[in-house]
Amino acid sequence: MINYQKAKLSDIKNMQELVLPEIESGIILNRSNDEVATNIRSYTLCFKDGELIGFCALHIHTEYLAEIRSLIVKEGFRGQKTGENLVKTCLVEAQNLGLQKVLCLTYRQPFFERLGFVEIPKESLPEHKIWADCIKCKHFPVCNEVSLIKTL
Repeated sequence: MINYQKAKLSDIKNMQELVLPEIESGIILNRSNDEVATNIRSYTLCFKDGELIGFCALHIHTEYLAEIRSLIVKEGFRGQKTGENLVKTCLVEAQNLGLQKVLCLTYRQPFFERLGFVEIPKESLPEHKIWADCIKCKHFPVCNEVSLIKTL
């Protein structure tokens, strides 16, 4: 049985273990345990039979704009709509919060386009996003990620 739930502080160790290969490959930014703890309310986790198989975060930037970030699905569970359901869960949360738009930076453009996101110029991203997150990336300033947005 698969279930989706908000993260707890006790989940951080398993979250960090799951995301480590994607951090090492440069796909996902490294976030310290303290940073994850500070933002724990933004994470939605996916479990199958008690095993953590994926998660993502809905990070709020402004009163109208949030970001889907840190989307990860464990090898062996990809291609089964787990990531899609995680994103959809976050989009429902965004709507319930009254947000108007959700953005993402991704190497998986077709995945997000299937969910209704459309490409936007990176120059339109909030400046604080670049200086808070992008500057920590090993690919900065030469980034191949695509920025997309969905209007709710």
